[in-house]
Amino acid sequence: MDAKPFLKWAGGKTQILRQIEENLPNDLKEGKIKKYIEPFVGGGAVLFYLLQKYGFKEVVINDINEDLILCYKVIKNDVNSLIEELSSLREEFLLLNEEKRKDFYYKVRDEFNKNKNNFDEVKRVSQFIFLNKTCYNGLYRVNKKGNFNVPYGRYKNPKIFNEENLKNVSKILKNVKILQGDFEIIEEFVDDRSFVYFDPPYKPLNKTSYFTSYTKYDFNDNDQIKLAEFYRKLDKRGSKLMLSNSYNIEFFEKLYEGFNIKKVVAKRMINCKGSRRSNIYELLILNYEF
Repeated sequence: MDAKPFLKWAGGKTQILRQIEENLPNDLKEGKIKKYIEPFVGGGAVLFYLLQKYGFKEVVINDINEDLILCYKVIKNDVNSLIEELSSLREEFLLLNEEKRKDFYYKVRDEFNKNKNNFDEVKRVSQFIFLNKTCYNGLYRVNKKGNFNVPYGRYKNPKIFNEENLKNVSKILKNVKILQGDFEIIEEFVDDRSFVYFDPPYKPLNKTSYFTSYTKYDFNDNDQIKLAEFYRKLDKRGSKLMLSNSYNIEFFEKLYEGFNIKKVVAKRMINCKGSRRSNIYELLILNYEF
C-alpha cells in the first residue's frame, strides 16, 4: 500500500521527509514508542510516511481547519461515495473548453462558500478537493469571513484525484482518531510513550512572504509563544517532541532555549514564479538528543 497526500498544501513536508526521518527519536526507530500525535496535520505528508513505516498502536491527528478535517473524516468513513462525487465533477469539468472551465470553477467556489453551514459532507469534500486541484497555484486561502477566495488556476490537465490513493488513505486512517480544533486539544492524549510532531503555520521570513490565510484566524507571534509554552509543558511529561518552523533563528533560539535546534534544507514549492522556487533553510526543534 502506498498512501500519499491527496491535496496540494502550502508548507507540505514531502520535501523534507528525509530530514525528518534522520531526526526521529531513537525510541521510535527501536519500536518503543507506540503512540503518534500530530496537532497540525495539514496535508498529511509526515502522517502517511510514518504510519506506513512504524507500527503505532494509537494515532491522533488534529487541525483547526474544519474543511480539511472533514476531508480526513469523509475519506476514512465514506471513500467510495466521495470517489463517485469526484468522478462526476471531474467528468463535467474536463468536457468543457477553457473559458467554460473557468466559469465552472467559480460556480463550484460560490456554492462551496454559500453552503458553509448547511451541506452534504461528501459533496462539500468533493468540492474542496476539486477547488484545491484547479485553483491558482494549489493554494488554500480564505478571507476573514472564512470564504475561499483563490482564483482559477488554468491547468491544461489537472489531476483532480487519484482513486487508488484515496482508497489507500482511507485504509491508513482506519484506526486514526481525528480531532478538529486548536492544537491544545491533543493534550489529554499525550504521555511518556508518545511522539508528537508539530507543524504549525510558519513565522514568515519577511513581510512579502507573509501567509496567514490558512484559516480565518491568524497564527501570529503570540500564538508561536503560546505553542512554545505548550511544547515545554508536554516536554515535562516525557514525550518525544519534534517541531518544524521557518529559519527565524533569533526568534526561535530564544523561544526554544534549552532544546535541540537543527537547520535543514527544504524547497519552496508554492510560488507564482518557478524561478523563485529555490532551496531554503527551515528549523527542526527537538526535545531529545541522539
